[in-house]
Amino acid sequence: MSKPPLKSLDQQVIVITGASSGIGLATALAAAKQGAKLVLAARSGSTLEEIGRQINVGGGQAITVQADVGERAQVEAIAAAAIQHFGRIDTWVNDAGASVYGRLDEVSEEDSQRLFKTNFWGVVNGSLVALPYLKVNGGALINLGSEVSDAVVPLQGMYSASKHAVKGFTDALRIELEADDAPISVTLIQPTAVDTPYPEHAGNYLSQEPMLPSPMIEPEKVASAILDAATDPVRDVKVGAMSVINTAMSKVLPGLADTMAKMQMGRQQRNEVPHSRDGTLYQAGESGRIHGRGDQSKADPKRARQTNVRPHAVVDGD
Repeated sequence: MSKPPLKSLDQQVIVITGASSGIGLATALAAAKQGAKLVLAARSGSTLEEIGRQINVGGGQAITVQADVGERAQVEAIAAAAIQHFGRIDTWVNDAGASVYGRLDEVSEEDSQRLFKTNFWGVVNGSLVALPYLKVNGGALINLGSEVSDAVVPLQGMYSASKHAVKGFTDALRIELEADDAPISVTLIQPTAVDTPYPEHAGNYLSQEPMLPSPMIEPEKVASAILDAATDPVRDVKVGAMSVINTAMSKVLPGLADTMAKMQMGRQQRNEVPHSRDGTLYQAGESGRIHGRGDQSKADPKRARQTNVRPHAVVDGD
């Protein structure tokens, strides 16, 4: 099958879930700068409204929809808003996600199911709702996986399992669409650790505050890969050198990969009092930022000002 024709960003209507922080927010701002019309979704309506307002004041075009991607009806409402306001959907980005730090035998079944409802069923809901609209004129479906769609990371076992599931679903859907000659490009984005508020939002069973081990890449790098996939069909994209290394090692030298993964057990905590166990699993929390805490000793105040859309906002935990 030939590659589906995709429009330039300034001719596209793009739906982005999990758009109120991290990778989703970075993607939204980058797409707005390049002239895309945006439909932004997340659980925090107030923060989304502020993001949309700033984009529109800056000359962009954006609407916002408060939605929990784990609920199919709410995802259908996102699509309906896109059609009502812009008349079509050209690219759909399934970015919303959640995590839980803790040993698999300690994390509650309720928390694990909530994680899967967002990470896996959110992708399923977004993908299946988007398909009829993308089939009309052709378009791109972009799902956020991870390097742990192939590899795994201890203390985030259920997150790793959910990203494996996202890869399996995305790959199977791609094959089925290709068999039907559907004019849809299906891409899996697999970043390595990214400097976003992800650990601050995660559920946490650890005795200290969770963190991502270094090296981390900037969320803008992932946003760039997403927008490239929106204009140039590609099967999958591994973002960051460690994603390439870790995914390859998990396939070629799985025993060594396991040994290296065990080394991450002690590199996922800060020597600080932990935040509440639920994090933002069940309700939107504080963030509004593209970047996470990173290395506070090297924090750049200028960057902090630039990436805080609303410093004291109550925002989505995706």
